[in-house]
Amino acid sequence: MAGIWSFTGRHRILHFTWFAFFLTFVIWFNFAPFATAVKAEMGLSEAQMRTLAICNVALTIPARIIVGMVLDRFGPRITYSCLLIYAALPCFAFAMAQNFEQLVYSRLALSIVGCGFVIGIRMVAEWFPSNEIGLAEGIYGGWGNFGSSAAAFTLPAIAAVSTFMAAGQLNWRFAIALTGLVAAAYGVVYFFNVSDTPPGRVYQRPPSSAGMEVTTKRDFWFMLLMNIPLVAALAVIAWRLNRVQFINGTTFTIICVLLVALYLFQAYNAYKANKPLMTGEKQYEASDRYRFSQVANLELSYVACFGTELAVVSMLPSFFERGYGLSAAVAGAVASTYAFMNIPARPGGGWLSDKVGSRKWTLVFTLAGTGIGYLIFASLGQGVPLAIVVAVTMAASFFVMAAEGATFGIVPLIKNRVTGQIAGNVGAYGNVGAVIYLTIYSLMPQGAESDRAFFQMLGVVALIVTFLNAFFLKEPTGSHDAGSHDEEHAKVETMVSAVPEER
Repeated sequence: MAGIWSFTGRHRILHFTWFAFFLTFVIWFNFAPFATAVKAEMGLSEAQMRTLAICNVALTIPARIIVGMVLDRFGPRITYSCLLIYAALPCFAFAMAQNFEQLVYSRLALSIVGCGFVIGIRMVAEWFPSNEIGLAEGIYGGWGNFGSSAAAFTLPAIAAVSTFMAAGQLNWRFAIALTGLVAAAYGVVYFFNVSDTPPGRVYQRPPSSAGMEVTTKRDFWFMLLMNIPLVAALAVIAWRLNRVQFINGTTFTIICVLLVALYLFQAYNAYKANKPLMTGEKQYEASDRYRFSQVANLELSYVACFGTELAVVSMLPSFFERGYGLSAAVAGAVASTYAFMNIPARPGGGWLSDKVGSRKWTLVFTLAGTGIGYLIFASLGQGVPLAIVVAVTMAASFFVMAAEGATFGIVPLIKNRVTGQIAGNVGAYGNVGAVIYLTIYSLMPQGAESDRAFFQMLGVVALIVTFLNAFFLKEPTGSHDAGSHDEEHAKVETMVSAVPEER
């Protein structure tokens, strides 16, 4: 990574791609800094506000599946460009909304933008060799996730500066519409400045992505069990919309039936992908097997780290306003320190996983720090100086983001040929966690004490997952490098070095 500041070759692709991810996160979380302003202007109840927070992560789970299929077929260049241009539409719709129903529809449509992370993972992997992939993915993820912090810090200031366009009121509509306009413009820039692969390398498209390959019959049933929460999270969202009377009971029943059908369809596709194994036509050698329990442990880990991050950035500005009496602008700035730690922590977690010698215990350590950090954060009272609050916020968030990096330091080592599907499932579980957390939060009474109880819950969950990983996660023994994969990356490294700026 010596040429990271050169903006040439593969590093140029990395910079273009992390900024694309950065913009998707700015858009994904452009509502949180204006929660109180929107509530006051639109006359929304607290239940409706918390429902909007859930809608913000609702469709990201199925979007990851759909975008993954599109990505495999058309490549990251076209997929990311189209996603960024699409992002402008729900941004404009939300900015022009006049009632709760319009807000819900626009936030549901906007939640699709949250799947951008998956696209860049493939792009960065295509351009970087094995000995740099961990740090490169960490830089991509860290700077990209920083978009939520940038949204909390900059958008209230933009809204305040543009108040002359809104008769003296905080112009949140202009700020949110502006994020969509910037994303659409960058989508065009991205399309004309990157390519899917380095020169001389062909973009590989899988013959089928019907379902994840497993290597034992027991793991097949375990996989089907772990797929249930991916669909159940959507049912929880529908239930929440029914609770606030956005949909009626009949519509809720229809949605549940459709979700059951979706799960059965996924199970059928998984059976097709593993039919030789399930019918006894194929048996895997011991050296070719992997344990799906490893995947399950990493899925739970991502619930405890990235799931909490998604939930916290959605409510943290409001928490600081209520709990510490801060203005919207100051609360947004303080809340931004949480996501700011993505920059050093996520690459740092991946780097530690590479260097410490035990990827398992690196993950366990960072998850334990996550749990303890949340519990300490929950114990802070209103009389605590703001400087201490900021310091504790940054310390807790450091472990959260480091755990994310440590999780994806293990993902590529489970089974090389199904790494993409494993990464998709682990990432989707982060959104499942966010839906669960935000649903629980929406049912809690409004107030600073409830907010602190919410952080206590996050801390306890993280510590439970810590112990599960300590006892059941196995030290990965595989390698991201395999045979011709190494040779191909060596050729790529040579070609990329020879072509400083390849479009």
